[in-house]
Amino acid sequence: MEPTFDVVWPQSPKGVEPRALAPRLTTLDGATVAYLWDGLFRGEELFAELSKELWERYPTIRIVDWDVVGNTHAGDEHAVIARMPEVLREHGVDAVVSAVGC
Repeated sequence: MEPTFDVVWPQSPKGVEPRALAPRLTTLDGATVAYLWDGLFRGEELFAELSKELWERYPTIRIVDWDVVGNTHAGDEHAVIARMPEVLREHGVDAVVSAVGC
């Protein structure tokens, strides 16, 4: 008699149901973009260069700097993340750039 084995599926059940993505912006002209940063790896330099390039390509873009939203990896990151939707709405943010480990 051949041995028999129970077989299990190694994939866990999904913890979060998929949701539709927000529609992409057709242009960044006139858009408000917020930066998110975790305070690590030269974000000041990265965002300064990115801002110069964005303003050159999209002169009417408005940028909400990372410090307006808060550090996403500091001692109070849970509070920063919890209030982020409110802060983004308050500033009329259309898109977010999350960088450098955020």
